[in-house]
Amino acid sequence: MAKRNPGLMADENEEAVKNLSLNENDLDLENDDVIVDEMEEDEPIKLEKKHDDLSNFNWNATGKKDDTYSAEDRAKLEDLYSNTLSTISENEVLEGTVVAMNKREVVVNIGYKSEGIISLNEFRYNPDLKIGERVEVLVESEEDASGQLLLSHKKARSVKSWDRVNKALEDAEIIKGFIKCRTKGGMIVDVFGIEAFLPGSQIDVKPIRDYDVFVGKTMEFRVVKINQEFKNVVVSHKALIEAELEQQKKDIISKLEKGQVLEGTVKNITSYGVFIDLGGVDGLIHITDLSWGRISHPEEIVQLDSKINVVILDFDDEKKRIALGLKQLTPHPWESLDANLKIGDKVTGKVVVMADYGAFVEIATGVEGLIHVSEMSWSQHLRSAQDFLKVGDDVEATILTLDREERKMSLGIKQLKTDPWADIESRYAVKSKHTATVRNFTNFGVFVELEEGIDGLIHISDLSWTKKIKHPAEFCSIGDTIEITVLEIDKENRRLSLGHKQLEENPWEVFETIFTSESVHEGTIISVNDKGATIALPYGVEGFVTPKHLIKADGTMGVVEEKLEFKVIDFSKEAKKIILSHTRVYEDAPKAEVVEKKKTKKPAKAEAAPKVEKTTLGDVTGLAALKDLMEISEKDAKKKEKNNE
Repeated sequence: MAKRNPGLMADENEEAVKNLSLNENDLDLENDDVIVDEMEEDEPIKLEKKHDDLSNFNWNATGKKDDTYSAEDRAKLEDLYSNTLSTISENEVLEGTVVAMNKREVVVNIGYKSEGIISLNEFRYNPDLKIGERVEVLVESEEDASGQLLLSHKKARSVKSWDRVNKALEDAEIIKGFIKCRTKGGMIVDVFGIEAFLPGSQIDVKPIRDYDVFVGKTMEFRVVKINQEFKNVVVSHKALIEAELEQQKKDIISKLEKGQVLEGTVKNITSYGVFIDLGGVDGLIHITDLSWGRISHPEEIVQLDSKINVVILDFDDEKKRIALGLKQLTPHPWESLDANLKIGDKVTGKVVVMADYGAFVEIATGVEGLIHVSEMSWSQHLRSAQDFLKVGDDVEATILTLDREERKMSLGIKQLKTDPWADIESRYAVKSKHTATVRNFTNFGVFVELEEGIDGLIHISDLSWTKKIKHPAEFCSIGDTIEITVLEIDKENRRLSLGHKQLEENPWEVFETIFTSESVHEGTIISVNDKGATIALPYGVEGFVTPKHLIKADGTMGVVEEKLEFKVIDFSKEAKKIILSHTRVYEDAPKAEVVEKKKTKKPAKAEAAPKVEKTTLGDVTGLAALKDLMEISEKDAKKKEKNNE
């Protein structure tokens, strides 16, 4: 037989070769009415019809055995086959059944021609996985190099996890999660392949001190929060048991009564108190109800996880709050206080609390007394209590008040010293001189301290005889020492009136003889205002001139630092005032000349009185010299009187 041309000429028998591929084994020349003529190698194969009618030829049966199934049976078989094997595609998520498993792998049937194998690690969140359980899988490959169907449970969970998490939040569904590791503030939990955050406060209803014991465990959770933008999920295990505990709380609280004593477990300790677990409901013992005495922290009284008896002080059904007490189980210390203790007795104790206004001293456990800052020193200067005492000091004090019903006591420590005002008259007698310390200023004077507890006031008018002081700060400073004399004692009100200028003689008694009316003195203008001018006169004294008496002979006004002559027109020793006039000096001069002339015309007396030279103020350089001169003049006058007699 000649070799066949690789291509048949379709135009020769187009319909005969439409679905037919010819090779050496396809044609049975004896049975088929097709004749193949021998031809050259390059020539195409020519098919000739032995029978012109080929319409009844079953081309599908070519090369096959006769079909023993009817068309109806074949349809049934095809339907059964299609229902048994499913059509799958890669990356499709399906549900399968676990049919086998070992320590490393899980075999899952998805209804395909072969089962898929998945690593057991992908099911670590579900350690209770069993054969027959339905699981979600993702088709990674229909057939790998070895002809194995590849599936992934982890990827399937990732694809549907976000929808499942959101649905779990909406339906408040209880889900399982695998705690992968610990992180700041809580734990990381694998939920449906998503890493969710489990806050430490949401692990249990009681505080957790060791998070590491939960790592690697599978627990039930409830989704409590989802951040859609950042794809963050927060879960809670505490939420699952809170509902159950809420009912337990209602049952327990309904049976509570004030004054009832229960046993509880110390659940948590804070700086302000202790939380006690009463068997499903928590109560709080405030730090003030732990002990009759003062404590700085509850750990001084109780320890975590210890069992103690407590008494119910109060509870709130609506807010589910229970106030507990521990100290109330023992008698109050005031009840065992010495019955013979009375006002005036001395007691010893330790300072437990300090405040600006005083110190609390514990004289027995749970029995305290207050030492007010005013009872710490006889001094009248208000100071802080911290200047005298500090926490932890052992002190001795005197009982000032004692109220057993109100359980209050006031103490004093200054009473242990002698009251400095007790013998004030003998130690600080009137007109006695002392040295004091300037403590404070007011607009009207200076407060000075002679000793602790003895204060006095120097009025601003008693600072100087001659200077006009507007404020005490012009005269002295706080902390200065100053010489004083006692002017007056008010023992009942604990007041001393003191003076400084009284240490010197009153110069105004001397000034009265010098600055007599109509006498003329030289002075310097030191200040000028609308009301007039202040004039500095000899001996440190000052006078005052009204504007109309400051006009000079040429009609101009005197100015500051100008020296002029002034005539005294008024002198007041009591008010310590000297009123002067410059204008009167030159206005009264002509009148004085007329008077002098009249005196010279009078007849001379039989015996002329001896002339005494007049001493002017300019000849005297100080008050001491002036006083000596006055004493000499008085002696001469007395001698004259004797001679006349």
